[in-house]
Amino acid sequence: MPKKDNILKVPLRVSITIVLLGMLLNILEWPYATEVILFGFANTGILYLFRFGNKKDKKFIDFVKLVLVLSWTINGVLTTLDLSYTLILQILVGLSFVTWFVMEGTAYFLDEDRRVKNHKIQVIWNFAMVVGALAIITGSLLNVMNWKFAIPLLVFGVTIIAAYILKDIFTSNKIENNDRNNEEFLL
Repeated sequence: MPKKDNILKVPLRVSITIVLLGMLLNILEWPYATEVILFGFANTGILYLFRFGNKKDKKFIDFVKLVLVLSWTINGVLTTLDLSYTLILQILVGLSFVTWFVMEGTAYFLDEDRRVKNHKIQVIWNFAMVVGALAIITGSLLNVMNWKFAIPLLVFGVTIIAAYILKDIFTSNKIENNDRNNEEFLL
């Protein structure tokens, strides 16, 4: 994808991270959690609208992503404000996610030439993502059962996921073009 098309990539990732951190603040019952969540959802929706508007060649999958992001952000805002009638938005999020996954799915994370690159740093980041997701799931389950270390586990998981979302800011994108180590070719 050209550099111009990726201009809102970092701000969108920061917005999603703000949503995650706002949810963490809400779990910890800290002040201004609701405002942080609302800001993150609103910012994500607005930025994605701009990203969609700047796209020249719009395909069906682009409209599916637009419906997915907008219904997710509007549902997040309405749920945060404790407004009812969000079921239709949740159904819309689910249907658009399934449609996106069937149409694009994991191919979204591949290069343009359909090669999976398994560099050491990427394997470490992916492992961290799995650990973070498992920490969130485990922390949520333990929190339901009122166990002692549930909240620190949730904090750890959300922190890891937030770092994963922002990983391109932290790591350099200078991957050697001639390094064909551990590549898989997809048909």
